[in-house]
This record gives sequence, structure tokens and C-alpha cells, in this order.
Amino acid sequence: MRATFLLVSSKLAQLLVLSMALVWLTTSLRAHEVQPTIADMSVSENQLLLDLRVNLEALLAGIDLDEVEDTDNAENAGDYDDLRSLPGDRIADRAPELLATWNALPVLSINGAPVALSSVEVLVPDDVDPELPRASTWRLAADLPDRATQVQVSWPDGAGALVLRQQGVEDPYTGYLAGGGASPEIEISGGDAQSGLQTFASYIPVGFDHILPKGLDHILFVLGLFFLSTHLRPLVWQVSAFTLAHTVTLALGAMGWVNVPGAIVEPLIAASIVYVAVENIFHSGLNRWRPLVIFGFGLLHGLGFASVLGDFGLPAGQFVPALIGFNIGVELGQLTVIAIAFVLVGWAMKRDWYRRAIAVPASCVIAAVGAYWFIERVFL
Repeated sequence: MRATFLLVSSKLAQLLVLSMALVWLTTSLRAHEVQPTIADMSVSENQLLLDLRVNLEALLAGIDLDEVEDTDNAENAGDYDDLRSLPGDRIADRAPELLATWNALPVLSINGAPVALSSVEVLVPDDVDPELPRASTWRLAADLPDRATQVQVSWPDGAGALVLRQQGVEDPYTGYLAGGGASPEIEISGGDAQSGLQTFASYIPVGFDHILPKGLDHILFVLGLFFLSTHLRPLVWQVSAFTLAHTVTLALGAMGWVNVPGAIVEPLIAASIVYVAVENIFHSGLNRWRPLVIFGFGLLHGLGFASVLGDFGLPAGQFVPALIGFNIGVELGQLTVIAIAFVLVGWAMKRDWYRRAIAVPASCVIAAVGAYWFIERVFL
């Protein structure tokens, strides 16, 4: 009896340590998650303008945003934290330091010739929690030479992803560039909107990226579905209900027909994680109401996905291909999560001890993280 008690106590202690570590890790990742830079390109009074929404501290610290998804994991994370603690005007003063490197690349070419960008205005907000990333607004400008017709934007290697959106013209270009990538030559007068197939293909990695590696709350929810039982049928029912539901609200949210504040959606998403995990602990199989409950939670997650598309902006003329591409990317991300989970623990799923040794403890960890997130999002 004493040996059994010590064994159970040891397992509980290990589970508690694992839960605390995962809570710390996932909270840190959410707090310092790397987001793409958004660039709105327009023409005004013989100047080409680039209005960036950008994490200046990460770029000034020299973090390789192509390699890390969280600034805490970077070798120079300390430099980033030091910069993040500075007031906004101090960061604004240092922003032009980046231009020398960018112009040497060059970031901007017009009619095939490099053109230097200059800094017009930098706005760095101060009313942002120091533990969270800070999105600054930076306006860059370049003089348009005579008879300028085409522009190309290159993005520095290591600067992370860039969403480039042309403004103020008909059939504007919208594209997603990885660090080290370049746009095609874009007609300044408009007309270079991507085709449906190009838009569809370019938004698949955007959706996938929102699940792996950035969608930690969605990852935990999918894992909660995975750990319900050892049979394929319950998983198929749950994933089907979840997919159908988040597809509906993703479309409605992206079209602007449904708009629920993140302050409401995010805590409810955390609560959905807790629910599926706790039910896994007390039920070993799919009950009749769980697919309906999962469908309801899928509606919430779809609103979360829609907010991502709202940040990027969908091409006006290619709304449907972009939406479908993003959704397929999300589904591929979810299937990848399930595949990874199966590779790691699938060998044990037919064992008598799988549920008590793996599924239930894993669900306890997932519930602990979800509960922490719920409290954080509601009260902190």
C-alpha cells in the first residue's frame, strides 16, 4: 500500500511539474509571439509610401524572425527585452538605424532600379503591457522618378513574414512574403491583383502557420480531441464537427457579418480547451452530445481565425480563394498536429494502460493550461 501511495504521489508530482512547465512555456509563447509585418503601399504627391505595422524592437535586437516564433527563444532575447522596456519615443529615435541595411538590399526598386527609402514618421505606443509585443507604425517614403510604372518590394532575410498590400488603386496587389523573399514587379497604377489560384496557394501557408507553430490554444484543443479514446471513429466525428463549425464563423467573420470582441472570444476558447480535457478525464468514449458541444466550440475558434484574416486583409477581388486557402491551411495544420500526436503515442493506444498512463495525465495538463489561460484572459 505504501509503495502504491508513493508511486501515485510521484506521478502526481511529475504531472504537476509538467503542468507548470507547460503553462509557463505556452504563456511565454503567447506573450512574445512573432507576428508578420503588415505593409500598406500607396502613392501620394509623386512619392511611394510604405506604411508598416511592425515589431521594431525585434528587428533592432537583430532577432532572426525567420527561425524563431517566440522572441524568448532567440539567442539575443535579452537585447529584445531591454528594448521592449524602453519608452516609445526612444524606440522611434532608433528606427532609422534599420534603413541603411534595408536600402543596401534594396527593399524598394522602381522600374528595376534601387530606390532609397527615408523615414517620415514613427509612432510607437506606450500603453502596451511590457510583457506583450508592441506593434509600431512606421511610414517610409521614396521619390517616384519620372515615368515610373513598376515597383518591386524585397524583404530582408531574417525579418520574418511580410504581408504587402497595395492601396488606392483598382485590382490591387496583395501578397505574403517570407524573409528573404521579393514580390513580383507590381504595376504602380494597379491591375496586378493575384489570380484566384495564386491567392489560394499563397494563403495556405498563412492558415497553416496560424496552427503550427503559432496557434497553441488551437493545438491544445485538437489534442484534447485526440486523447478522448483509442478509436478513429470518435476522432473523425469530433474533427468533422469542429471543422464545419469554424469554417462557418471564419467565413462570416472574414466577411464582417459577425464581429465578436476578442475579450469575449479568447476566454471562451480557453474554456473550450478546459471542457474537452476535463471530459476526457471522466469519459472514455464519445457521448451523444459531445459532437454538438464541439460544434459550438468550433464556432468560437472560427471567430479567432477570422481575426487573423482581419489583420492580414483579404484581397478584395479574390475573397473566396483566399478564404478557402486559409481554411485548408488550418486543416492541414490540425491534421499535422494529430499525425504528430499519433507518431508519439500511437504505439501505446491499444495498451490497457494507455488511458490511465497517457490520455488522462495529458488531458490534466491540457486542462491546467486552459484554466490558466481563462483566468489570465478574464482577470489579468
